[in-house]
Amino acid sequence: MELEILKAGTSESTIVTLVDVSPSSKIRDIKKLIFKQKKSLYPDRQALRLEPRGKSLDDDVQLKSISGNLKNGRKLFLKDLGPQIGWKTVFFWEYFGPLVCYMVSYTRPELLYGKGAATKPMHQVVQYAAICWSFHYAKRIIETLFVHRFSHGTMPLFNLFKNCSYYWGFAFYIGYYVNHPLYTPPLFGSLQINIGLIGFILSELGNFSIHIALRNLRPAGTRERKIPVPTINPFTILFNFVSCPNYTYEVYSWIFFTIMTQCLPAGLFAAAGFFQMTLWAFAAASGKLMN
Repeated sequence: MELEILKAGTSESTIVTLVDVSPSSKIRDIKKLIFKQKKSLYPDRQALRLEPRGKSLDDDVQLKSISGNLKNGRKLFLKDLGPQIGWKTVFFWEYFGPLVCYMVSYTRPELLYGKGAATKPMHQVVQYAAICWSFHYAKRIIETLFVHRFSHGTMPLFNLFKNCSYYWGFAFYIGYYVNHPLYTPPLFGSLQINIGLIGFILSELGNFSIHIALRNLRPAGTRERKIPVPTINPFTILFNFVSCPNYTYEVYSWIFFTIMTQCLPAGLFAAAGFFQMTLWAFAAASGKLMN
């Protein structure tokens, strides 16, 4: 069959015309055929649709299953998603940056705090905070490289700059105040610090447990998405109550970090994370979040 690929938009101009296309071809095969003629449109950059503003077709959809819905019998619409970058690459840099930004302030350089700042006494909670911060982002990097399995291999290149700005900016903002020579420890002393520290550690263990459970639901090299249920790990019991317990534990981590440090910027980070992860959780529950 012959298949005309049109630009998704108001102009609807023809991008390519594919000939001798098998009805049993999948959308991913169509993308490869387009790429052969248009080298700038590599498959990860393409979104094929039945209508100019319709929903993007899944790569596993066969042409013969949608042949009755093709516009004028032989047309698909292509949206150029723009330059793409790998999820793992984005995640690595957005997590590596906070490690560096925070630890720079932890050394109390003269440029930030003035001469002699590095020699001034450092409260124990400041050291705890640096360990917790480093542990969290080191864990995130390890999970990105060895635990997470993504259904999509890439995301828009712009996300690299957007995500890094968010994480790196907050890392510097929080680190500047927690590591400041004039930092004031929590009002309730050791009790508040220990509650925050223990809560942070438990939340991190819970977050890691959920990530392992989610990983085991998706066989390597597939895009399968099974319904998650609690395992023998007690941390996974939250699957009975929320759609994305990994986000729940993540928010708990930063709430307890805020309690431990009694730092307003940390609280703002926790609030911003709660808002964003709530949106992601709703998207995941409706099947719209791809990762």
